[in-house]
Amino acid sequence: MLVAAASLSIVYPVGAQDVSRMCVARAIPHGHLSADECLAGSLDVARYGGHLYSNKAPGIAVLAVPVASLVGLKAPQAWNHSHDFRLWAVRIATGGLALLLCSFLLGRVAEGLVPGSGGITLVAFALGTEASALAGPNFSDVQASALCFAAFVLAWGRRPLLAGLVAGLAVLVEYEAALVAIVLAAYLLLSGGRAVARYALGAVPPAMALGAYNWAAFGSPFHLSYRYEASVYTSDLATGFFGIHAPTWHSIRLVLVGDRGLLLVSPFLVAAAAGLLLLWRTRRAEAAVCTVVVLAFLALDCGYFAPYGGDSPGPRYLAPALPFLALGLPAAIARRRTLVAVLVAASVIASTAIALTWPAAVNAAPGYSDTVWRRLGGLLLHGRGEPLTAWAQQNLLSWLGVRPLGSFVAVFVVSLAAVAAAIVQTGHLGQRPLLRHTRAPREALRRRAKLADDQEAVG
Repeated sequence: MLVAAASLSIVYPVGAQDVSRMCVARAIPHGHLSADECLAGSLDVARYGGHLYSNKAPGIAVLAVPVASLVGLKAPQAWNHSHDFRLWAVRIATGGLALLLCSFLLGRVAEGLVPGSGGITLVAFALGTEASALAGPNFSDVQASALCFAAFVLAWGRRPLLAGLVAGLAVLVEYEAALVAIVLAAYLLLSGGRAVARYALGAVPPAMALGAYNWAAFGSPFHLSYRYEASVYTSDLATGFFGIHAPTWHSIRLVLVGDRGLLLVSPFLVAAAAGLLLLWRTRRAEAAVCTVVVLAFLALDCGYFAPYGGDSPGPRYLAPALPFLALGLPAAIARRRTLVAVLVAASVIASTAIALTWPAAVNAAPGYSDTVWRRLGGLLLHGRGEPLTAWAQQNLLSWLGVRPLGSFVAVFVVSLAAVAAAIVQTGHLGQRPLLRHTRAPREALRRRAKLADDQEAVG
């Protein structure tokens, strides 16, 4: 509840991602995949056969159809571009719920690995990474994260058919999720060829759905939307593999320690990476999957011509790998609880500041060029004179008349409350799970009663 209140209450302005996906979501109920009038002037479009289409994978648009129809979402030309309530509702129904489900699933798996670590792992991922800032706008990265990690958990639980289905759905949402699908197929080879066959069978329906969409929109089941990119990035996407090249030192610096770099904003990920090494001792196959997924997406993001993916809170193409990396946190916190708790708290503070301000900050000077930490220090020293307060985004409280600074403070308080609750839970680190702990006395009582009955019968 605290994670939801902190991350989903922020109301972001309209972006190109919203227009590209919601135009298709509005067109689908009328039997169309193109939306010429709606997409006119949009940055994220594909052009084929004289018509305009979204250049994105179709999954989010399809997922948004019921909610968009229910709330009566209008065309982008009629939106309030600073805060549209109907658009916010659609975002919450797609990205918001995906963030909560992925966070809960990650926390539950962490609790199974190290009892007492579930809460802090949940909060660290949801509020201590870019996931929170990506869930509010209409990016697809958090939805892909949730589906990729769910597919991994299903494969881990020896349910290859469902794992294949969910991995296929992830590709429908974000094409890059195919990397995870391939890694999971290799992982299931450990269970034998039959498991891989069931996994492939599960992936057939989503693959057919994507093929049908491509065929209907672009004339071939094998032609993806990026092939017909018609935006300012057309020339960039035409080089390499859809804009992906070998990683460069400049891109690596941006992704890891740039103004919105992963390690500056989410330092707990260093401990999580060390935790994956510790996890290797007991769960080698699963630790290998997490490591390979993280390295694959790191190479993808560092090789992409725009590592931050345009105006965004950070290296967002890494987002599907974040729950896999965060899975190392339970082992790390079992070894160094205080250090990890401090790193998680720092990550939540920095990530919350960026989640609250990034749409204005990335287009303003000096932005985060001197790191978000300096901006936070300036906030403590100068109060309202610090640019962070001017960059604060609207919040649900804003609709109730609360000023942006009040909403800014409220979100920070809720985020820190979530961290505090999670750290308190780590006091139970290493204890038996609650259900087992409460069930044991009942079983003992039943055994004693049976023994008494047996003794009476013998007597």
